[in-house]
Amino acid sequence: MRVLLIEDDELIAHGILAGLRAHGLIADAVSTASQGASAIANLHCDIVILDLGLPDEDGASLLARIRARGFSVPVLVLSARDTVEDRVALLRAGADDYLLKPFDLGELIARLHALARRVGGRSVDLIVAGPLCLDPAGGEVTLDGKPVSLSRREFALLAALLHARGRVLSAAQLKDRLYDFSEEIESNALSVHIHHLRRKLGPGLVETVRGMGYRFGSAGL
Repeated sequence: MRVLLIEDDELIAHGILAGLRAHGLIADAVSTASQGASAIANLHCDIVILDLGLPDEDGASLLARIRARGFSVPVLVLSARDTVEDRVALLRAGADDYLLKPFDLGELIARLHALARRVGGRSVDLIVAGPLCLDPAGGEVTLDGKPVSLSRREFALLAALLHARGRVLSAAQLKDRLYDFSEEIESNALSVHIHHLRRKLGPGLVETVRGMGYRFGSAGL
């Protein structure tokens, strides 16, 4: 799961990013509404965490603007505004969830996974494809009931393929789900991760679609 954090407090942003990455999530952060709008328009992100007190525009205004432009990415709002009226107004403006500051990191992570389940049409975290089972929250994968050890990138790659539900993802789209924009990506990095997945889970797990990209190949399980 790739998360975009829009938060102008550097200390808070650093702490949230560290927590998200420690839980295996790919996370980026920007500090202004204009940067946030640009990132939402140009980068793939699965969920946006939005602080309301931004220096160039109120977060609620940014939320209304991105919804008016047709962006449906789930948005979790962070705010110290704790009245019922504030929460109702933000939910009506297009927020998918609301978390009051200060908050517990564990609750934030749980809410992110709950939003991902909702978007994916699942009632539980587990994603099952034949004998393969992936637990996004727990960061665990099993094959025929036996645990499989995957690196953080391999896990993110497998999750992206499973979430795509058979759709082809280009190499650029997959890299977008594996790396935040502060990281340098070696030219063969994606090929290496795909090779490792095939070795650990079966050669038919990742199907190459010539000239287009890759998709989950359930027939190889």
